[in-house]
Amino acid sequence: MTNPNQELIVYVDTNGVPTGETAPKLDAHTADTRLHLAFSCYIFNDLGQILVTRRASGKKVWPGVWTNSVCGHPAPDEPMFDAIARRAEYELGMKINNITVMLPNYSYVTPQFNGIVENEFCPVHLARMATAPSPNPDEVDDYKWMNWTDFVSALQSDTTDVWSFWCKDQVAQFDDKILAPYISS
Repeated sequence: MTNPNQELIVYVDTNGVPTGETAPKLDAHTADTRLHLAFSCYIFNDLGQILVTRRASGKKVWPGVWTNSVCGHPAPDEPMFDAIARRAEYELGMKINNITVMLPNYSYVTPQFNGIVENEFCPVHLARMATAPSPNPDEVDDYKWMNWTDFVSALQSDTTDVWSFWCKDQVAQFDDKILAPYISS
């Protein structure tokens, strides 16, 4: 995996179409972050539990906050599913399968958090674990498996940014029909 300082993000228009411009990932995330391509993925085990992670305290963007299983940015010209599998392996030390798109056109802008604003065209995906997690400490401070209803309840009751802005916003838009096969045991 490339050093995060060398990773490039892909700038996109409001429809998620690349503009042809890129920038180093860490340099691009500021108080005035431009719209760029990203993804979020929610990974489930065979018991129908969701893997949630606490972002490493050393991360530039939303450090120490609980969130969905894995997030990231596709490299220029990298297929989305390949990027998701790559980041799951890098951040979580795990392989995944059965990737499904939940919210293909999801886009968001966060309020400022530690001086950083996230601004992403960020398709949201679901996946199943193929191997157990062994998180990279540079990316993940902690993780746990949660029952879906407990997870949703925790998100809905959070008023102090214990959970990431995007995680709370995404889950509120989930389609129960797409989700059902993942949370059924």
